[in-house]
Amino acid sequence: MRLMPHAGLVSAAALACALSAHASFAQSGTPPVADPTATASSATTPADEIIVTGSRIRHSPLDQPSPVTFIDKADIDRTGLSSIADVLQRMPSAGGGLNSKNNSSGNLGNPQDGGGVGAGTSEIDLRYLQSKRTLVMVDSLRFVNASSASGVPGSVDLNSIPQAAIERVEVLQDGASAIYGSDAISGVVNIITKTKQKGLEVSLQHGLFREGDGFTRNYDASYGFSIPSAGTEVVFGGSYVQQKPVFRADRAFALFSHPFISSCDSSCSSATPLGRFIVGDNDLTLKSAVGGRPAFDPLDPTGAGSDFKDFSNADRYNTAPLNYLLTPYKRYSAFASLTQPLGGDIKFSSKFFFNRRESANQAAPLPLFIGPDSGNGNLLDTITIDGSNPYNPFGTLSAGTAGTPANYSFVARRLVENGPRHYSQTVDSYYGTATLSGQFQLLGHDWFWDLNGVYGTSHARQTFTGNVNAAHVQEALGPIADCTGDCVPLNLFGGAGSITPAMLNYIAFTEHDRSMQRIWDGTANLSGSLFDLPAGPVGVAFGYEHRDLKGSFTPDPIIQAGLGADIPAQATAGQYNSDEVYGELSVPILKDKPFFQMLNGSFAARYSNYSTGSSKVTLKGGGDWKPVQDVVLRGTYAQGFRAPSIGELFGSLSRFDAPVDDPCNGLNAPGFNSTVRQNCIANGAPSSGDFQQQGSQLPVLTGGNDRLKPETSRSWVGGGVYSASWARDWARTLTLEVNYYNIRVKDAIGAIDPATLLDRCAQTADALSCSAIHRSASGQITQIVGTLQNISSIKTDGLDVNFTYRSPTGPYGAVGLTWLNTFTFKYDEVSPTADGSSTVKRAGTESGTQGYPKYKSNATFDWSLGQFTASITGRYIAAIHEATGDFAGHEMGRRLYGDIQLLWDTKLGDRAFNFAVGVNNIAGTAPPACYSCSLANYDPAVYDLPSQFFYARVGVKL
Repeated sequence: MRLMPHAGLVSAAALACALSAHASFAQSGTPPVADPTATASSATTPADEIIVTGSRIRHSPLDQPSPVTFIDKADIDRTGLSSIADVLQRMPSAGGGLNSKNNSSGNLGNPQDGGGVGAGTSEIDLRYLQSKRTLVMVDSLRFVNASSASGVPGSVDLNSIPQAAIERVEVLQDGASAIYGSDAISGVVNIITKTKQKGLEVSLQHGLFREGDGFTRNYDASYGFSIPSAGTEVVFGGSYVQQKPVFRADRAFALFSHPFISSCDSSCSSATPLGRFIVGDNDLTLKSAVGGRPAFDPLDPTGAGSDFKDFSNADRYNTAPLNYLLTPYKRYSAFASLTQPLGGDIKFSSKFFFNRRESANQAAPLPLFIGPDSGNGNLLDTITIDGSNPYNPFGTLSAGTAGTPANYSFVARRLVENGPRHYSQTVDSYYGTATLSGQFQLLGHDWFWDLNGVYGTSHARQTFTGNVNAAHVQEALGPIADCTGDCVPLNLFGGAGSITPAMLNYIAFTEHDRSMQRIWDGTANLSGSLFDLPAGPVGVAFGYEHRDLKGSFTPDPIIQAGLGADIPAQATAGQYNSDEVYGELSVPILKDKPFFQMLNGSFAARYSNYSTGSSKVTLKGGGDWKPVQDVVLRGTYAQGFRAPSIGELFGSLSRFDAPVDDPCNGLNAPGFNSTVRQNCIANGAPSSGDFQQQGSQLPVLTGGNDRLKPETSRSWVGGGVYSASWARDWARTLTLEVNYYNIRVKDAIGAIDPATLLDRCAQTADALSCSAIHRSASGQITQIVGTLQNISSIKTDGLDVNFTYRSPTGPYGAVGLTWLNTFTFKYDEVSPTADGSSTVKRAGTESGTQGYPKYKSNATFDWSLGQFTASITGRYIAAIHEATGDFAGHEMGRRLYGDIQLLWDTKLGDRAFNFAVGVNNIAGTAPPACYSCSLANYDPAVYDLPSQFFYARVGVKL
């Protein structure tokens, strides 16, 4: 059931809505109002009854029972951003999500959420509960999940929705599984698209950072017309968006793998262009690039007669400069919308989207690790480098066999000759809907029905340059007699430049990966009123939904054979369907009584049955009470659930390399904790020698599990709105809204954090944790295994406080203030141990991939006079503390960002023009330094890039 109001009809009814503010807080100041021409089912709907996200029963906007934030086109334009995901991620209630500041190339693998090497999507995460627990819809219908060519994501890529088609966004910050089904645990993002437009609208925007990089261009165009005699409405258009990269080399804070350093420390890579060679008891590197076969004296490995010296931190390789801080992309999109009456009270409507994204990620040249302590999990761990290799100065380096110990730990060589690892994605998304809707009279009331069909598909292709074939590496390292045909002996020992183009031609290959997702969805909805009570009609809605989901990820055949030298992965494919029915009831209990100007109750239930064998009933109940004219109080209790995604159910094991410290480092050092030392030795760390972790990252394996059951949740949301009607002489709008939320997720799907597993094993010898950790004969960690399980629960609560003011228009214009605040009181993750459970308190901390500030705030002040409008926006993020690593407790200080925009609206004849210029992050504020963050020394899910971003935009309506 859908009704899509048009922004152009926000008039007297909208003003009344703003004054009363009984609907949820609108970022733009007003919720939408009804458009009687939007659909057939609205033809006789009173102008004050519409569908707003959170209920399928028509309500007056003044009586909206759930907290909804409305973000319209003006709000989007005010940000100067070229992605709707970036706009939404600025909401104080948003936890972030993937965006173009996440350059997770190389070592993040192919996790089940699809956020690995092929990342290029942009998502929305509400309440820090991850994007997979936020339902994204378009016009109240489901959208196809993303494809990334690196897994099977369980979330929607917001950038696959044509931006020129967006009229507004409604964000429900309440559990809604009983209304909409799976995924709506933390809330719902409903993107409302254009269905009516007169003439041509064009917008052109350019922007760039002060340094001259990160250039963006955003071109939108749409055209609409009507045929009054037939009732036809047509809108079509398209967008082109381009963003150029920003490199870490061009920002001082990101020049190295740790902040505030000017040369490498232990956080830099041990795979260097000169090579690292752990042979016997020696840890060596070349003194310089010598070419050919270097000299090695086994009696005096670092003496004058040897080309080698002891390896130290000063020899490590800085991987940062070639990585992106801001990833490049291009997006081409088109859309079309048709509304056509079919006679009587029946109407047909349809829409079509196409979007192509061309994006890229980049990492430093491939670090090639060979040997038993490499942790590749494939052929490279077992390679023996034969003494007949013409460049090998050490003699035969054996990886060991049964009964024969290895005589080397690993050889690490950064393949700078092969250039950076570059991942380029092309993602094509298609989405179409068809709707028949109508109305009829029953029991003396209007009833509305609609039938909807949805088809969406997303296909991703990824090309990766910079990888090598492990089988060819083995042949090229000898025995030399086996290096025949096209094989060229490989020189890993001569330093930078010693690997020739001929050598690379044999071992290197271009990797091609692909993935797809598809949705078929059919829904039928019926709503109306059963009968009248003294306080008003009893509203009901019923519906049925059948949904079929399919997805797959197909790595390159060489990768599936286990022969890649980068992150290994296996193919994933799966499909399931669901059948669901729901019912909703709205009961007006009292009206126009003392202390009960309004009292309503609402109830909803949904039954979902999945072909994977799971089924679930979810319930929701709530009420809203208006004791006096200016106050509305409301509350809801909601059960929720999330069915496992295709990747979580069917995903094959995949490795990613996590920046985690082994707590067993230095276990023989003076003062080392004796209990930890004993537990480390029991887990396989060597009892002799001063054991040290050889690399800054550890290999972690995760995989899907077809026995997963749905996550469940329960949430309480309560609050109210105060609207100062007494202030109308000097305030067109003066409202204060407060909402408290409390959400608990049970059976949360995930793998235990590897750092947590290591700490539990070392500190308490927890059997479950220790069994997941695999070490080589020398004690180095070769795998940390974490198959996905329903292993944890999440508890979070907080408070949203929103204030809005708008003055009447006077001789000096009009001013307005919109102030949104979110306080996170608690965010606890509870996971099992062998003897109970462990709780990690996240609020006020940084996890290394996600910050959890206890307070975030956005405030926008604007002043308009005639054709001119000026606005300034402040965005505040409270301080947080790092929770893990050597710098646990380090404070990441609070940040305040300021944005300004100047807008001029004018007319030349019958043509309307608008011109805007703006600056985001006007002070060039840098993000706080983060030592545990795995990307670029800061948290891109929470903070802006440093430097000012300037933009200019021109728009025209014809």
